[in-house]
Amino acid sequence: MFPGARRPDRRRYVDTHGLRLAVSEWGDEGAQALLLAHGGFDFAGTYDGLAARLADAGYRVVCWDQRGHGDSDHADLYSWDADVRDVLAVLDSLQAEPIAVVGHSKGGAVMTHLIQAMPHRVKAFVNIDGIPTHRPPPDVADHERTRLLAQELSGWLDHRRGASERVRKPGTLAELAQRRQRMNPRLSLDWLRYLATIGARKDAEGWRWKIDPVLRPGGFGPHRATWDLRRFASLPVPLLGILATEPEPMGWGTDPSEVEPYLPKSARVVSVQGAGHFVHIEQPDAVAEMIVDFVGAAR
Repeated sequence: MFPGARRPDRRRYVDTHGLRLAVSEWGDEGAQALLLAHGGFDFAGTYDGLAARLADAGYRVVCWDQRGHGDSDHADLYSWDADVRDVLAVLDSLQAEPIAVVGHSKGGAVMTHLIQAMPHRVKAFVNIDGIPTHRPPPDVADHERTRLLAQELSGWLDHRRGASERVRKPGTLAELAQRRQRMNPRLSLDWLRYLATIGARKDAEGWRWKIDPVLRPGGFGPHRATWDLRRFASLPVPLLGILATEPEPMGWGTDPSEVEPYLPKSARVVSVQGAGHFVHIEQPDAVAEMIVDFVGAAR
């Protein structure tokens, strides 16, 4: 165990077009539901600290391992549309609508897509460091764009060609924690070892992360971060954006002044000082308090 973290009170599976999703729940099953979406290469267990606090505040907290992550099934291909269909399958299993949703990083993007597609199913949205910046990419000549596209496509095809033979590198729990710390340098090794006990499984060669080895950064289908930013202005539900201030490899580095012109007038954006991309892990008490206050006001 890890101080302040708590494993789910209940675990179950939801079927989505023949693929099984592992669903975790904290809190009273009869309480108001709150749906959480984790980030890319994470899993429901990364919310063990925040979810416990939200459950203690009186919510039924629900989070699922996204396809290819944690204890959910691996898929032949991955896309943002498939992730949105998965959210709908989890929502259908709750029979509680409309619902407040929380998304971290990639999970924030998935929830943004969901709200645009099915706005009547969501009543409030908390986005944790998942609002991208609108900094434009460097301009390149047309012939260079063609060459870069060819490189992207060939790289993806090369990666897929060896998909059936790919496996996660084995190691001890300590080694898995050390590897993950390269991408999560602000998180302690104690926390990362705790995560490894949940997000990895042991075989004859050692521990391996459960995440589908086919997945790689940006491997969830055609997507550009700036596309999501353009979606925010039309979001029809109350929005709270929680941004980190400390730079790290997986962070967006977004400043409120950069995104406020693209947000609904009713949106509220808060920067948490001294916290990195995993602000909900670094400062779970502060983030839980903001979510409870915001969702309560939206209700």
